[in-house]
Amino acid sequence: MSAVDTRCGFAAVIGAPNAGKSTLVNALVGSKVSIVSPKVQTTRMRVRGVAMRGETQIVFVDTPGIFEPRRRLDRAMVNAAWAGAGEADAILLLVDAPAVAANPDGLAARDTQSIVEGLKQSKRRAALVLNKVDDMPRADLLPLAEKLNDSDLFEQVFMVSALTGDHVEDVARWTAAKMPEGPWLYPEDQAADIPMRLLAAEITREKLYLRLHDELPYATMVETENWEERKDGSVKIDQVIYVERDGQKAIVLGKGGRAVKAIGEASRKELEEMLGRRVHLFLFVKVRENWANARDHYTSIGLEYPEE
Repeated sequence: MSAVDTRCGFAAVIGAPNAGKSTLVNALVGSKVSIVSPKVQTTRMRVRGVAMRGETQIVFVDTPGIFEPRRRLDRAMVNAAWAGAGEADAILLLVDAPAVAANPDGLAARDTQSIVEGLKQSKRRAALVLNKVDDMPRADLLPLAEKLNDSDLFEQVFMVSALTGDHVEDVARWTAAKMPEGPWLYPEDQAADIPMRLLAAEITREKLYLRLHDELPYATMVETENWEERKDGSVKIDQVIYVERDGQKAIVLGKGGRAVKAIGEASRKELEEMLGRRVHLFLFVKVRENWANARDHYTSIGLEYPEE
């Protein structure tokens, strides 16, 4: 197929933490490319999900949440989010509509307004996507959209539920129309641009958060240390869960190792469904103080290391 017959480009999905960016990208792509959990700032890197709409290929970039950074990892994630927006052919600002509408002075509203100001300064127009609209009165949506779009920053306003898929296809059609002419960057059947070793680690990190959301602090990471293809077609995966203190290690392990066993079982099942074959997953928990400031961690997940 010649370049003039096809379109291809990048669409950055930005927003405050927990706005539902990963859920929206997964819905737009039609398969899981980003992990999802109730814990804020789950996404730590830019994840590219590939969606096809007719002869148009859209590379959706799921970015970390944009918020007021307090530490080096925070700064790296926020920088990655703005970099993703700067390189995009289209920008989608996703907003947790119920959270912002219910508390105009709350953290979600402040972070969202900061992003709006950042877009104004960059002179980039975008689409405003009000998410989770099924959780709030319809009468409150229009005033919220008008407040956020007081300077006509947004070319289009969408009201969606990324979780249920309501009106998500409207977002996809608008985004497809914004893509420039050109050849596709990925095979038609590829859903994501992320190494399988890294995606496997992200899946385990998701299960970790889902299992220990109320107990475990933010300071955890997962790395795939070994990926061994076996002759019988199965794969052996060794992963390390890093925490910063011995007390955190005890939480991850759980009494008699029950917590880490449940995390591994949930991760293994999803990996087997994704890979279509048997997976032998082995999890190890190690203490690594101050891992969030280690340069090699940033490199491993594709973040630029921010100097002090």
